[in-house]
Amino acid sequence: MTNPLEILQQYWGHHSFRPLQEEIILSVLSKKDTVALLPTGGGKSICFQVPALINEGLCIVVSPLIALMNDQVNALTKMGIKSMALTGGISYADLDRMLDNCIYGNYKFLYLSPERLQQELVQQRIEKMQVNLIAIDEAHCISQWGNDFRPAYKNVNLLRNLKPGVPFIALTATATPDVLSDTINELELVEPSIYQNSFFRENLSYQVWKEEDKFYRIRQLLEKQQAAIIYTRNRKSTEEISKQLNLEGIKSTFFHGGLNTSEKNKRLNNWLDETIPVMVATSAFGMGIDKTNLHIVIHIDLPESLESFFQEAGRVGRDGAYSKAILLYNEADKSQVYRQFISNLPTIDFLKLIYRKLCNHFYTAYGEGAFTTHAFNFEKFCIQYQLHTGKAYNAIQTMDRLGIIKLSLEFGRKTEVQFLVSSKQTVYYLDQSMKTAVIGKTILRIYTGIFDKPIAIDLELISDKCGQSTEEVIKQLKQFEKDKVISLNLATTDASITFIEPREDDRTINRISKMVEKQNRHKKDQVAAVINFIENDTTCKSIQLLRYFGDQSAVPCGICSVCAKQKSIPSAKEKRLIANALLTLLEEKVLSSREICESSSFSEPKTLLVLQQLVEAQKIMLTPTNKYTLK
Repeated sequence: MTNPLEILQQYWGHHSFRPLQEEIILSVLSKKDTVALLPTGGGKSICFQVPALINEGLCIVVSPLIALMNDQVNALTKMGIKSMALTGGISYADLDRMLDNCIYGNYKFLYLSPERLQQELVQQRIEKMQVNLIAIDEAHCISQWGNDFRPAYKNVNLLRNLKPGVPFIALTATATPDVLSDTINELELVEPSIYQNSFFRENLSYQVWKEEDKFYRIRQLLEKQQAAIIYTRNRKSTEEISKQLNLEGIKSTFFHGGLNTSEKNKRLNNWLDETIPVMVATSAFGMGIDKTNLHIVIHIDLPESLESFFQEAGRVGRDGAYSKAILLYNEADKSQVYRQFISNLPTIDFLKLIYRKLCNHFYTAYGEGAFTTHAFNFEKFCIQYQLHTGKAYNAIQTMDRLGIIKLSLEFGRKTEVQFLVSSKQTVYYLDQSMKTAVIGKTILRIYTGIFDKPIAIDLELISDKCGQSTEEVIKQLKQFEKDKVISLNLATTDASITFIEPREDDRTINRISKMVEKQNRHKKDQVAAVINFIENDTTCKSIQLLRYFGDQSAVPCGICSVCAKQKSIPSAKEKRLIANALLTLLEEKVLSSREICESSSFSEPKTLLVLQQLVEAQKIMLTPTNKYTLK
C-alpha cells in the first residue's frame, strides 16, 4: 500500500488523521527534512511510522526514553510489524546478531538511544542497512537551551555521514522559538518543512494555588482515590509524602532515580493498573509513559522552568476528558527556587577552580588526560576540597554540557544490602567480634526493612556513625557476603568522569566562558518566567504558557485558576449574603480560613474573596496565629 490513510486504517484502525499528521507524513514521503511540533498526546509517532511502512527499508528512531522505545516496539510487534530496540544490558554477541537481523531480517523499525551511536559496531552495521527515514524523537534534547539537553544527542549527526540523502524528521512537544532554531541548526536540517500545531489543550485546566498547608490541599484533591502523579523535587520528599498519604488512607507509592530497575518496574506497573493509584515522584518519572485515564497532576515544588512544568502537566488528559495540572506554592518556595537554581550557578572563576581540582584529584599532568576515565566519588571529592556540593555539582554538569568532561549516568548510585538470615541469626553472627558487631548493628539501626528487600546504604554515613573507616566497612561487608549473611551489590564510587580534552587549566575554561555566561543568563530567565507565571493572576494560565512557547494567538481557556476566579466573582447581593454568613460564624469563635471555608455553604473562591474584603474594610482582623476574629 502507498496510501497513508490505508496504512492508518489497516494497522491503527483510524479513519482519519489528527491535525497536521497527514501534512507531516506527505512532507516525509517527499524526502524533505521535516520538523513536527505537536502537543503531548498529539500523535507524533504516527508521523514517522506511517511513511516508514510505505517505503522500502527500515526507519531508525533515536529516542532518549527506554520506556517509550519498549512500548512502541511492543505495540508495533503486536500489529505484525517487525521492530526492535537496542536498550541497555545487551551482550556484544546479542548486539551483533540483532544488528544483522536489521540488515537481513526485513525489520521496519530500529529504536536506539543517542549513546548507542557512539559504538563502532553500530555505526558499521547502520552503513549496511537500507534506511528509508531517520526519526529524532524528543529532538529538543540536542539544543543546549532545551530543558532536557543531552550531550549524547550530538552523536545524531553521525547518521548524516552514515546515511547521506536519507531524510530526517525531528519531533518534539516542547520547544521555545530559540530552542527550535537551535535544534534545526544542530541537526543540520536542510531547508526543513516545519509543522507546528498549537500546544493548546482545551481539556487541561492549569491551576496555581498559593497554599501554606500543601498536604491538606493534596488530601482534598485525592479524596476520590483517582489515578494521580504528585511531583516533588527531591527523593526524600517522595518517600515522606507517600508515607503520609498512606497513613491518611490514600494508597500511594513513590518513584525516584535511586530505586533499582526491578523496584521501578514493580512500582510503575502497580500504578499503571491502579493497584496503587497515586504516584509520588521526582521528574525521573513519567517520560514516555502513556496512561490515558490520568486526569490530575500536582506539583508541590516550583519547577526549574516552564518547559519542565508544561511537559509534566501534559501527561494528563490524553483521553480528552477534563483534567487538572495543579501547582501548589508558598512564599518560601520562591526563595528556594532561587537558592537551588540561581545561587548555585557557576562563575568562570569557580569553574576554573573545580577543573583544576578535578585534574589534580586524578593526577592529570598539564597537556595530558584526554579520553581518560576515572572512578569518581563526588561526596569524597567535595569533602576533601571543602566544596559546596550544590555549586560543585552544577559546575561539573556545566563542563559536561559543554564537552570538557563527561560525567557518567551512575551519579548518585548507592551500595545495596539485604540480610539473608533471620534477625536472631544475624545478632548471633554479629556478636562474634566487636568490630563486626559495631558495623553490622549500625547498619541495622539506620536502615529498616533491610531483611525484606535490598536497601541502598550510604557507606560514608555508616563509617561516620560507627567510627570505622569506609575501607573497613567495605571489608566487613565483603566478609558478610562471603559468609552468606547478606547479599551485596557494592558501588564504591557514585560516578565516573572522562576528560574529553587534554589539561590546559584556565585556557580550557576560557574557551567556553562566553557560552557559560549565556547559559547562566538563560537559567535566570527560566526561573524568572516561573516566578512570573505563579504571580500573574490576571492573565489566563494557558495563555501565559502558550506565549512562552511563541504562540501569540492563544485565547482564554475558560477553565484555568485565573479564568475560574474571574467567573466566580460574586454579585453585590451574593457578597452581602456571604459577608453576613462569615460575620455570624466569627461571632461564635475565632476561625482559620480553612475552618471558615469548611463551614461555609458558599464556594471556596467566593468565600476567600469576601473574607479578604472584610479585612480591608476593617470589619474583621487576623490574629498573630493567622486566625480571623471580629474587630
